[in-house]
Amino acid sequence: MTLKNVKSKTGRQLEQAAKVRNNKWLLSLFIAGKTLKSINALNNLKFICEELLKGKYKIEVIDLLKKPKLAREYQILAIPTLIRRQPLPKRNIIGDLSNRETVLAGLNFKGNNFSGTY
Repeated sequence: MTLKNVKSKTGRQLEQAAKVRNNKWLLSLFIAGKTLKSINALNNLKFICEELLKGKYKIEVIDLLKKPKLAREYQILAIPTLIRRQPLPKRNIIGDLSNRETVLAGLNFKGNNFSGTY
């Protein structure tokens, strides 16, 4: 692979990341099976996202019972854990996401991070 190819690939990746950063929040919710706590965390997250980020988010649910190696890769110590992957910097929240103020503070959610009001 030539240096030119590396630069162009990196440039494309940066452009894609910028598009995601400007348009969507990327959220990964780590769970372990369909427990009540996991279901509540997902429902609470969907409610907050629909209210505040309508159309500007993507939730990825990762079941660590099915993909246990990802726990080490993402340094998951407790479940459920939510990771805000975009916009940067990454932020982690542990728990069922039932305390709205804690979730918003943990995600470093501010009105200027999306189009709309809250």
